[in-house]
Amino acid sequence: MTSPHATPLTERPLLVLYTGGTLGMVETPDGLAPGGDIEPRLARALATLPPARQASLPAFDVLAFPEPIDSSAATPRDWQRLGREIAGRYRDHAGIVVLHGTDTLAWTASSLAFQLQGLDRPVVVTGAMHPLEAPGSDALANLELALRFAANPALQEVAIAFGGKLLRGVRARKWHTRDDDAFASPNYPLLGERVDQDAVLFPGRGLAHQQRGAPLFELPDYTALADGGVARLVVWPGISARQVAAWLEDPRLQGALLEVWGGGNAPDDPALLEALAAASGEGKLLAAISQCPHGSIAIGEYAAGQGLKAAGVMSGETMTPEAAMAKLVHLLAQPLEDAERRRRFLTPLVGER
Repeated sequence: MTSPHATPLTERPLLVLYTGGTLGMVETPDGLAPGGDIEPRLARALATLPPARQASLPAFDVLAFPEPIDSSAATPRDWQRLGREIAGRYRDHAGIVVLHGTDTLAWTASSLAFQLQGLDRPVVVTGAMHPLEAPGSDALANLELALRFAANPALQEVAIAFGGKLLRGVRARKWHTRDDDAFASPNYPLLGERVDQDAVLFPGRGLAHQQRGAPLFELPDYTALADGGVARLVVWPGISARQVAAWLEDPRLQGALLEVWGGGNAPDDPALLEALAAASGEGKLLAAISQCPHGSIAIGEYAAGQGLKAAGVMSGETMTPEAAMAKLVHLLAQPLEDAERRRRFLTPLVGER
């Protein structure tokens, strides 16, 4: 019997992993609820495409999680479970499509990017704002786009296909609560786009040229960080040292992401900065990004940011909150020295900064 690994990569089927989300929901008397039988439902939806487009679709296998993930309740444990599932199956497939709820889709995509560093084929995450069978649903268009991009061997990273666009997973954010064009990439150009009915990958924007050789995945145990091991603290006018310390002094906390003002500014409050410095001195990994969705931060460039720099807070530059949080979780889950964690956070690993 021939090993599936001996089959040329382009001749292997894709794998579609159904994890849950609005795309697979059905109408019930009590409102939308998770629906089963996703494989025949996907087949019926794709059968409504024009014959020429059906014929050009790549072959794929479907694997549905027995208990769909509620996207709004997802935790790092769910990221880890999905990462391990992909790592254990990717060799048999030319690419992976992950069907996921939109609320935390960008969070999952960011975590997968760090877990699957060095990936040599596409992982495309998608979902929908409306159920597959709903009139005028965006689900079929997103599914078709994801399949076409996942079949392109030139794509060698985790990406999001949504609303006619392909975005880098660690650069994407959910931007609208109801619009079908729900995701944006504030600080990095699109990786690709639907042009007419073709899925066009833009040259020079992907990670493929940085990822030669066999994949070297990092799949640490996220369990210790799944229940609040990393906090997200948004600075606001009037924030007090007492409030910050209440988070940072928790012995279960291992890291925190601060969302500061403008290009890297924070209140010039000695007690607040002392709380940050104490946490950093205990080995807690602290990083900062801007509350502005566009642009970078440079901690220490303004006098109002010097205290953050002195307290050991690292700059997240242009990183999204989703990518920065996922990266902190990923690094803290590994048995690394503090200095190495800091070095890796400040180093672009998957195009996240």
